[in-house]
Amino acid sequence: MTNDFPTYRGNMEYFCLGCEERFDIGELHYTCPRCGGVFLLEDTWFDSLAENPPVYWKSLFDKRAATKTTSLRGIFRFYELMAPILEPQDIVYLGEGNTPVIEASPALSKILGTPMAFKNDGQNPSASFKDRGMACAFSFLKSLVREKNWDSVLTVCASTGDTSAAAAQYAAYVGHPLTSVVILPQGKVTPAQLSQPLGSGAIVLEVPGVFDDCMKVVEHLADNYRVALLNSKNAWRILGQESYAFEVAQWYDWDTYRKAVFVPVGNAGNITAVMSGFLKLQRLGVIPSLPRIFGVQSAHADPVFRFYREPDPAKRAYEPVKVIPSVAQAAMIGNPVSFPRVKYFAEQYEKIGGPGSFQVIQVEEQEIMDAMLLANRHGHISCTQGGECLAGLIRAKEAGLIETSELAILDATAHSLKFSGFQEMYFTNSFPAEYGVTPKPGLVNKPELVITPEEKAALTPEEYTVKAAEKVVARLGLAGKN
Repeated sequence: MTNDFPTYRGNMEYFCLGCEERFDIGELHYTCPRCGGVFLLEDTWFDSLAENPPVYWKSLFDKRAATKTTSLRGIFRFYELMAPILEPQDIVYLGEGNTPVIEASPALSKILGTPMAFKNDGQNPSASFKDRGMACAFSFLKSLVREKNWDSVLTVCASTGDTSAAAAQYAAYVGHPLTSVVILPQGKVTPAQLSQPLGSGAIVLEVPGVFDDCMKVVEHLADNYRVALLNSKNAWRILGQESYAFEVAQWYDWDTYRKAVFVPVGNAGNITAVMSGFLKLQRLGVIPSLPRIFGVQSAHADPVFRFYREPDPAKRAYEPVKVIPSVAQAAMIGNPVSFPRVKYFAEQYEKIGGPGSFQVIQVEEQEIMDAMLLANRHGHISCTQGGECLAGLIRAKEAGLIETSELAILDATAHSLKFSGFQEMYFTNSFPAEYGVTPKPGLVNKPELVITPEEKAALTPEEYTVKAAEKVVARLGLAGKN
């Protein structure tokens, strides 16, 4: 064990949100074997961490932010709060976590009329937030492989792109005895995202339909065969994604007062993790108050919004929805696996934070694309999910749900280059009708040909240089040097 690796070890158990039974972590569980409910992972000794005062934890985590110890460099600098049963040799680190928080440019802040920042989770190794969960899930899987001496493990996931990229990359890094298989909806994954699992050497299988169809196949495999499921049904994934909340709090010196965190809702694992993470920090007194949480969903895939649209909790009824194609592909899920987790943590959140501490906002596809382009035109690297969050902030402000004195932190879950195809469709006005997106001329940008190949062919090299430069001067209205 390295000298500065934590000595604390917790007592982790699977806790079923359906029947409330508990199970040992010595087996790969994804759903409750008794009732089929989804799991949370709990450290039953967590309260013992409160024996150290909040200042101890703040100082410790701040110190680890500069460590060169590989096992603590990423998300596991918050080791005691997440999966404190892992040994350092099992922790997988590929550079995930510690992604930057970038304040809105002055011009964008003026347009929005409220303070805002993006947390750029697209700067994780596989260019999405999914690496946080994969780092934890693969670390646990690596420990199981070592303890049980398994000689062959098939990792499998359903994906709209980001999950498959992360799963394939981490599996490729860990290597034998892991083999990566990803199941994708045919024609529903961007070329950039598809290239990632292919490049990592994963077995890529496509099925007709949408993500929910892929998930049913993967669930059948996990229920009937020995495979390691890596979707957010895997509770270890949720633990790793809690690091997002820890990093936000740490960046603002553990002061989350008057902060509002906007998170896109797809399979609902990320918003689950974010709420859980902040609740842990509040439980230890590391943060004095909870930031407000705003989940954001497209009108094309909005079951969580529909549930919370009913103000009376007693009248709420959850129903899956049939999705319509969305530019926010990672959020295009009609029956989120983690909805029971969202409901569980939202109830806890509102008990502590009060009414309005957790809300869900619906936005249109047009708003998502316009917001993504608005952000990127002001120096950000927002993906469509980041655009979804910005659209949610604009909606929240219009509805009077957020005050100008609050700081909004928006989750840009992936790198904008993964979704450049949607930008191209916007610029060329080639969106299929079902998206409901009409380009705004002020946001459209296209390359302009300065001089034609035919014109160039008729000129000497020297004449071409002068002629091309003259056309540039005319286009830009440049003035000569005095």
